[in-house]
Amino acid sequence: MQSPRPIQSPLSGAGYFFRGLSLAMQPGTRRFVLFPLLINIVLFGTAFGFVLSQLDVWISGWMDKLPSWLDWLSYVLWPLIAIAVLVTFSYIFSTIANWIAAPFNGLLAEHLEAKLTGEKAPDASIATVMKDLPRIMHREWVKLKYYLPKAIGLLILLWIPAIGQTLGPVLWFLFSAWMMTIQYADYPFDNHKVPFPAMRDALKQKRGKSLSFGSLVMLCTMTPILNLFVMPVAVCGATAMWVDNYRNQYRNY
Repeated sequence: MQSPRPIQSPLSGAGYFFRGLSLAMQPGTRRFVLFPLLINIVLFGTAFGFVLSQLDVWISGWMDKLPSWLDWLSYVLWPLIAIAVLVTFSYIFSTIANWIAAPFNGLLAEHLEAKLTGEKAPDASIATVMKDLPRIMHREWVKLKYYLPKAIGLLILLWIPAIGQTLGPVLWFLFSAWMMTIQYADYPFDNHKVPFPAMRDALKQKRGKSLSFGSLVMLCTMTPILNLFVMPVAVCGATAMWVDNYRNQYRNY
């Protein structure tokens, strides 16, 4: 059996993202990164190119609805609305990609956790992945049900003239950052059958760490080229965060 690695000092949330970048490129991990990476490249390469080509048209249409007495705000609102659009579509594409790649992301989290703790790696056969597929898909649906009511409320806020177009993008980004942490941290939590409410509450107890991790994931997801590679890096970073901060408490939940 591989000897356990030294316990890492807990990092900041952003620090775990950069650690995930290093872990994703290590021998023994790269083969589990391949499928999530390919799924992300195909989806984001196609969808994000379309969004960027239409962004100016969409924003110009929304700006035309702004009351004439608020025309002076256009220089401020344009970048805010652009951020809101990019955050919205980045999260939508990320969610779709994670639904498709969920079994492979869970497998990556399992094997990386074993590597980080020195424990025996679990079975990586297709039969094992298929056996866990109903549970994994149900968990993705639970996350979507948590997300939708809050997202709809924020989208309604975005359509309120002036107030929604200034405050809305900021709240939308923070909420999306929180959901990015939930999305990726859930893989190691779910591998240990930790219920969704318990996982959510655990992340809330370290809210600053959770938001800084999710914010960096969100920024990379919004950035062309970087968004092609963010999924497996985020899974690795979230798994390292699980091992250092939550595993001792929740591994036998």
